[in-house]
Amino acid sequence: MHPRYCRRVELTAREDTHRRMLRARDAMDRHYAERLDVASLARIAHLSASQFGRVFKQVYGETPHRYLQRRRVERAMTLLRQTDRRITDIAWDVGFASLGTFGRTFAEIVGCSPSEFRAQHAPIAVPSCFIAAWTRPRSGSSTSVVS
Repeated sequence: MHPRYCRRVELTAREDTHRRMLRARDAMDRHYAERLDVASLARIAHLSASQFGRVFKQVYGETPHRYLQRRRVERAMTLLRQTDRRITDIAWDVGFASLGTFGRTFAEIVGCSPSEFRAQHAPIAVPSCFIAAWTRPRSGSSTSVVS
C-alpha cells in the first residue's frame, strides 16, 4: 500500500471526546425503545458514568436522560400522526414504562397531550424524514415548528 494511505490521523482531545460521545448517542438512537442505563452508555464512550453525564451535556446541551426522552417523544409523534394505534401501545413501544410519565413528558416537550397532538396533526403525504425535521421539538421550546 502506498505510504500516504498508511498515515495515522491523530485526533485532538476534543475531537476524540466528540467521536466517543457520538458513538454513545448513536447507540441511544438505535436502541431508544429499550431500557438504557448510563453505565452502559458510559462504557461505549469509555468514560465513567458521572463523567459521561457531564460531558454529554457539554457536547449536546442536554442530559442523556432528556435526550433519550426527546427521541422517544419524536418517534411517538410520528406514530401518533401516521397510525391509529392506541396511545398506551405507542407509549410502551417507544420505551416508556408508564403512561403517566409518557403523557407528562410528551406535554413538556411538545406543548400538548398526545391525544391533542393526534387531533391537530392529520397524516401528511410527504416523506417521514421531512415531517420529523419539521416537527422536531427544539431545546428550550415547548412547541414544534409546525402547528
